Amino acid sequence: MAYDEGLATILRDDLTEMPGITEKKMFGGLCFLLNGNMLCGVHKDGAMFRVGKDNEAEAMAIDGAGPMEFTGRKMGGMIDVSDDGLVDDASRAEWLRLSLDFVKPMPAK
Repeated sequence: MAYDEGLATILRDDLTEMPGITEKKMFGGLCFLLNGNMLCGVHKDGAMFRVGKDNEAEAMAIDGAGPMEFTGRKMGGMIDVSDDGLVDDASRAEWLRLSLDFVKPMPAK
């Protein structure tokens, strides 16, 4: 897989105590799922967070965030995060909070 294992470890450490977290290799990277629903992940150019469309503007306002695009198409409700953004503890905590706010209410898969 073409992703930075160090960045994966950072997210893994943040999520290690949370029940229902699993890992799955997908999209050429590593995704973290909460009760089977994608929460966040790492890919070859940084990380992604599933914040939902209602939280997208707030998430994008944090330095290091940009639109998530696969195959040149924007994915609504998802943000892309640079390597530098991901290593900032405060920014990462805020993106995780927004992602958890969106994903926690979802029914388990």
